[in-house]
Amino acid sequence: MKRLLLAAGLILGLGATASVAQNPNAADWASVLKDANGQTVYWHAWGGEPRINDYIAWVGREVEKRHGVKLVQVKVSDTGTVVGKVVAEKAAGKDAGGSVDLVWINGENFAAMKFRGLLMTPGWAGKLPNFAHVDTGGKPTVTNDFTVPTDGLEAPWGMAQLVFMHDTARLKAPPKSMAALLDWAKANPGRFTYPQPPEFHGTTFLKQALYELAADPSVLAMAPTDVTFDKVTAPLFAYLDKLNPLLWRGGRAFPKNSSALRTLLADGEIDIAFAFNPAAASNAIANDELPDTVRTYVFDRGTIGNTHFVAIPYNANAKAGALVVANFLMSPEAQARKQDPKVWGDPTVLDVAHLAKADKARFEALDLGIATLPPEKLGKTLPEPHPKWMSRLEAAWADRYLAN
Repeated sequence: MKRLLLAAGLILGLGATASVAQNPNAADWASVLKDANGQTVYWHAWGGEPRINDYIAWVGREVEKRHGVKLVQVKVSDTGTVVGKVVAEKAAGKDAGGSVDLVWINGENFAAMKFRGLLMTPGWAGKLPNFAHVDTGGKPTVTNDFTVPTDGLEAPWGMAQLVFMHDTARLKAPPKSMAALLDWAKANPGRFTYPQPPEFHGTTFLKQALYELAADPSVLAMAPTDVTFDKVTAPLFAYLDKLNPLLWRGGRAFPKNSSALRTLLADGEIDIAFAFNPAAASNAIANDELPDTVRTYVFDRGTIGNTHFVAIPYNANAKAGALVVANFLMSPEAQARKQDPKVWGDPTVLDVAHLAKADKARFEALDLGIATLPPEKLGKTLPEPHPKWMSRLEAAWADRYLAN
């Protein structure tokens, strides 16, 4: 459905220049706050994790209390459907009063909206007051999304890196490469699985495998052609052809998302799970969702990492309110709360070392949890491939493993 909707946008000839009428000026913050008061912001955000939904609810209470902005989370399972919604509104000539005010986004969906002119005027993110705290030097992905420059079209609000989890009571020495994982699965059939793409954890597993199995991973920084896609993915699909029959339920069914994957680990149905949050295991332990014998690890050659963002569609109805929410998400208070494993555990986009003393203390007081790897043990962060690899991988995987 996601690819059909995006393709429809191309067929309709949607251009790369969006209307900029009535866009608030983020540099005039007093005016933004005045206009935002009383607005309702419909934030389309992934709703597959209860603790993240709880965090977003807290954000809503805070922005309403402080700025008179009402925040409504519209829970989605696939951001591509949100892109499709804005595509459809543009095709219908709905250039104002759109149904999406803010969207949680990155990767292929950001690229699709950027290149189709579906986002609010470039540059607004860098003008937000709290953007001054963002670590643009030490975290280059806050301004470069899956190889695509953000151009201030989206505001960063969290970091992510793929980490694996195992219960040390059952598995002492987990496999730390794709090759080792296959060998382990052969000896332990049914004890591993991954969410079904296009759920982003499942797609990330495919990209992780692609990086490790590709003869020259540097080609992943460029958009694939038919020739390069077939050549580079051939080792991946040869690998998955061997792995999938060894998966939980024989590879005939897949968990819905990372939460379902974690439940399988907690119930002892599988021995290895994974998440896109280094503190996910500690968070789950703190919430009695995993035993305290679970620990986190990464692969020897590194794991995929990126930044996630919020963006404002060109035709959003509550643009000033959306700016207020985006700015609050980057505040030291909101970022420190988000990084607390008891709340979410999502790493900050801020340059903590250069924050004011009181704000720095918020982060220093955090207990990251017994299962969270310290930054120096997270290993190498592998860059995300060009976003066009993602959509083609998902389609090819579905054709190969879901056709029957």
